[in-house]
Amino acid sequence: MNSYITLSEDEEETENIGVELGRLLKQPALILLQGNLGAGKTVLARGIARGLGVDERVPITSPTFTLMNHYSARLDLYHFDLYRLSDPDELLEIGFDDYAYGQGVALVEWPEKLESQQPDGLWISLRRISEQRREIEFRARGLDSQTLLSCLSERMAWSESEKSR
Repeated sequence: MNSYITLSEDEEETENIGVELGRLLKQPALILLQGNLGAGKTVLARGIARGLGVDERVPITSPTFTLMNHYSARLDLYHFDLYRLSDPDELLEIGFDDYAYGQGVALVEWPEKLESQQPDGLWISLRRISEQRREIEFRARGLDSQTLLSCLSERMAWSESEKSR
């Protein structure tokens, strides 16, 4: 499986999808979040952080001005927001590749700022359908991401069948 699409009815459900994904992460991973402003990228990131075990009292915010936030968890989470990135060399200065391909989970909002790079990882696109509803598309690039996506889609399908009961 290379892609999976689901719908989220509200912010809570978007966060819960992130929690499920975070719980499934057992090894270092690169997760790339795409979507317009207000699409829910940071909400999904908050869920991933919670699923990795970041304490509920720790606020999960988009690192728009700092470029990266680090959260200690079962696997360390390095949350990047490249929205305000003006020069790709800034990524070199902070050691982006060390985080993206290191021992933790690198979560990147606005990965299109990586210029021509299309790295292997789990690509997630969020699209607003209405004020609350979101379409979330997961695309796997690379074997590890395909395995992760397969597990996530199975869990999501099971969860959706439980909701309909």
